[in-house]
Amino acid sequence: MRILVTGFEPFGNDVENASWEAVSRLPSQIETTGSNVEIFRRMLPVEFNHGREKLREFIVDTRPDAVVCVGEAGRRVDITPETTAVNSARAAIADNSGYLATGEALDAGPRVIDSRLPNEHIANTLADAGYPVSLSHDAGQYVCNAVFRASLTHFAGPAGFIHVPAVRSQGVATVGRETDAHTSVEKVLDRQRLTFDDLAQALILVCKTVAEYA
Repeated sequence: MRILVTGFEPFGNDVENASWEAVSRLPSQIETTGSNVEIFRRMLPVEFNHGREKLREFIVDTRPDAVVCVGEAGRRVDITPETTAVNSARAAIADNSGYLATGEALDAGPRVIDSRLPNEHIANTLADAGYPVSLSHDAGQYVCNAVFRASLTHFAGPAGFIHVPAVRSQGVATVGRETDAHTSVEKVLDRQRLTFDDLAQALILVCKTVAEYA
């Protein structure tokens, strides 16, 4: 099985993005029971238009059997498989191209599209391994949601989005609060018990679960 896994470049004033730090640590091959999973790691720009275009290019280039897009949520403490992508772009800050979304539609499709990843199995697998995990029904309306939506409209197979906590090698993320603006600072700081390597190991389990159930 071939799985395209994407993360994002840093944005705002931050110099790291936990999604790419985790994705970049994935091996190119993952052994699972009875099969071998080939992983294609790609970085996406934090731009509404160019991010979706690059995802489509990566899908064409890698010809995957499944697509797993990963982003960071600045005030989220769990690893959260996203269940739905909404047809709206809205942001508190401009993307890396300087574009500020104000609520416009992303495409001509329906208001909501459901993820095509085995999210319940992913959540159960991560919980069994001791990771903080919960399903999310709100991917925000920033570039993460736009790319999530594009994965579902540009690819016919299993596809979806995973948000990871915005851990940093030092300090606390200053961006990425579009999904959970009101989470307490104490919970955000507690999230630092996770590392980039921890998130990468979690994504390996995600890929194994996708290979098994998708």
